[in-house]
Amino acid sequence: MKKNAISFAIAGSIMSMIFFFTVNYLTSHAYLWFMYPTFALMLWPISVYCVKKGKHKLLSVLCSTVIIIYLIAENIINSPNHPWVLYAIYPLLWWPILTMLGKKAKTMEIASLGSLSVIAYYLLLNIIFSAEYLWFIYPTFAVLWWPLSVHHMRKNTSFEFSVHASILIIIFFIIVNIISSPHTIWAVYPIFCVLWWPLSMYYFVYKRRMDY
Repeated sequence: MKKNAISFAIAGSIMSMIFFFTVNYLTSHAYLWFMYPTFALMLWPISVYCVKKGKHKLLSVLCSTVIIIYLIAENIINSPNHPWVLYAIYPLLWWPILTMLGKKAKTMEIASLGSLSVIAYYLLLNIIFSAEYLWFIYPTFAVLWWPLSVHHMRKNTSFEFSVHASILIIIFFIIVNIISSPHTIWAVYPIFCVLWWPLSMYYFVYKRRMDY
């Protein structure tokens, strides 16, 4: 049954690729749109094979490789003047890296190292390609949740997590407000809403636990 599923996925994907390529060539060969369904079809037999064999590490390596190759081709064909693929490659590499690390991927050391490397990577891209606007603060905000969550998950400190996470969100909104629209103080509105998170955690979780 497993062999049939894998064989069916390979045969089905190859037949579909040939079909889409033929239709693309006969009807609109000036635009290579067949690469879009081909990309999805390539992931089909790879996923079926790796899942059936229990090779999750191989799945992460092959799928990330196929996605990166696809994005590079898309970049070269449609917008060769701007290497936007660089913004996507580094995060995709972390999928096989974390899978290879196994249980070590859940450690604070890996979370800290990974988040710092991502921040440094996007800061470098920001400086090289678009130094006029500090957009790297957005991926920085997102990736800082990684070590923050790991730290509090290991210590099981939900109230402290709400406090530290709220501080992170508040700092993020203040920085975005200053950089994007310094003449309009709009950050106070989301900040007010965020403050309800640690406040509610204190009264309904932390304080109740202390009373008992």
